[in-house]
Amino acid sequence: MSDLLPCIEIETAPNPQAAVIWLHGLGADGNDFASVVPQLDLTGCLPIRFVFPSAPSMPVTINGGYVMPAWYDIAAPDLTHQQDIKGIQKSASAIAALIEREIQKGIPSNKIVLAGFSQGCAMALYIGLSFPQPLAGIIALSGYLPLAEKFLSFRNKANFNTPIFMAHGVWDPVVIPKRGEDSHALLKQHSYQVNWQTYPMEHSVHPTELADISLFLQEVLSLA
Repeated sequence: MSDLLPCIEIETAPNPQAAVIWLHGLGADGNDFASVVPQLDLTGCLPIRFVFPSAPSMPVTINGGYVMPAWYDIAAPDLTHQQDIKGIQKSASAIAALIEREIQKGIPSNKIVLAGFSQGCAMALYIGLSFPQPLAGIIALSGYLPLAEKFLSFRNKANFNTPIFMAHGVWDPVVIPKRGEDSHALLKQHSYQVNWQTYPMEHSVHPTELADISLFLQEVLSLA
């Protein structure tokens, strides 16, 4: 993945002064969340460039080796055994390159939000907490922190104070609520600023959740 990942880009106004890089879940692509942008209330936000990258395709063990878009391989249903460290790190490098591209375009790191759903949530947390420059925020939806047992070794002090919005469906059968709850508890234990919310849904996105994401973006990417 030496070349930049293919992306869909949506700008809320000319000359964006902020960016949101939004990572899809397993088996999806960059189109998956592009339709969310018009549903967000971005009143009072800086002009934003939304970037929706697509993961490369690879065999996924939990799905019988079927080739599909994935940020890394998943070997076990509980998501915590035999984690694909090399795959996570490889995708992290590719996504970090997109952050660096936004910085090169003139958007400072502290005006960049990293968002993700499910497997994309895992990547958003991993990259956001380890990135060596401060980010504006992390949006972590229906996912978990991968490689949690190595968390203290890969986290970076640049993002110790970065606001984090974490959300999970109370009936999620794909990433069970305990995965998200455990990740939230670990971050709170180490004094991260986490806004934790749950919604009456399975593995999806709830209208109230979109309203809460809007408020989070209004806070971390405010014109003020």
